[in-house]
Amino acid sequence: MSKRLTRNINSKFLEAASRLHPKGNNKKKIVVYVESYSDIFFWRSVLDDFKRDDLDFEVMLPSRNDLSRGKKQAMMNSLGKNLGKYMIACVDADYDYMLQGASPFSREMLNNPFVIHTYAYSIENYQCYAPSLHEVCVMSTLNDHQIFDFEEYLKLYSNIVYELFVWSVWLYRKQLYKEMPLNTFLNFVSVEKLNIMNPVDALENLRHKVNRKVAWMQQNYQEAKGKLTPLKEELEQLGVTKDNTYMFIQGHHVMDNVVMAAMDPVCTMLRREREKEIKNLGKGHKQQTDNELASYNHSQCSVDQMLKRNTDFKDAPIYKKLEEDIRQLVEAIDEVADEIKNNTSDETPDKDATITF
Repeated sequence: MSKRLTRNINSKFLEAASRLHPKGNNKKKIVVYVESYSDIFFWRSVLDDFKRDDLDFEVMLPSRNDLSRGKKQAMMNSLGKNLGKYMIACVDADYDYMLQGASPFSREMLNNPFVIHTYAYSIENYQCYAPSLHEVCVMSTLNDHQIFDFEEYLKLYSNIVYELFVWSVWLYRKQLYKEMPLNTFLNFVSVEKLNIMNPVDALENLRHKVNRKVAWMQQNYQEAKGKLTPLKEELEQLGVTKDNTYMFIQGHHVMDNVVMAAMDPVCTMLRREREKEIKNLGKGHKQQTDNELASYNHSQCSVDQMLKRNTDFKDAPIYKKLEEDIRQLVEAIDEVADEIKNNTSDETPDKDATITF
């Protein structure tokens, strides 16, 4: 297929093409554009819950002609003009959800019913959903001993960084993001030198660092006085609370600098614990012990890969909004299909019939 023809394919084309299915074949397929390779598995696992005998999705990258990637490309570089019921985009919300229409791109993402977004900052935030992290450690190490409370850790982390996060959103909405760019904000909310046996020290250091920056913001942006409280109330309506702020901070940062800071040492300790147990059970039987250790090592998987394949996030409250958006989209697609069925003659289409772009 030529590049010119590929560019002309849009949702209306796919809807028209569905009319050419053989009689009795009512299967509908929705093309889903995502931002990058890593998004394909995530969105496939999400959309699988909405598959039916007569409905399927094909998740793909936005371009088959070049290496263009990213959110804008997934939305067709034209603020969604080619999207429709048979061609949708599934993207990370990023800060566009927090901006609530303060920029043109945010308005398009929020208002276009054919753009499904994560509500959380990105897919990585779901993969780091706190109640699922112990299970990820078990999958990686095959050791079910719970030695670290990930839920409490991320709750404490969220409470510490919440105030500075609100300031960050306020600056971005006022288009003052250069006063505290995202990278600067992320430096302030990084967890450093975490000791999983005594995480309080690292969290207290984080608290001091964040509080100093918040005090600086209050001193230098007194025009924000009285405006942050209503902003907090609005953010709560969007799903942001003091306990779950980590779900709305850049996902890669949360994964690499907050979650993996704990998961790496936790999994290392769990592996050593299991290896010690094998050695203790195999005393006097070196060959058998070596075989068992080799079998155990062969059965393990890296924790970062397990984390990126984590799908145990579907009971997260913010995820329910994502599910509802997809449910409404599927209902709209069904309405179109019913209309096509009602308006299509039972007679065989004329052999010279064409599809109009």
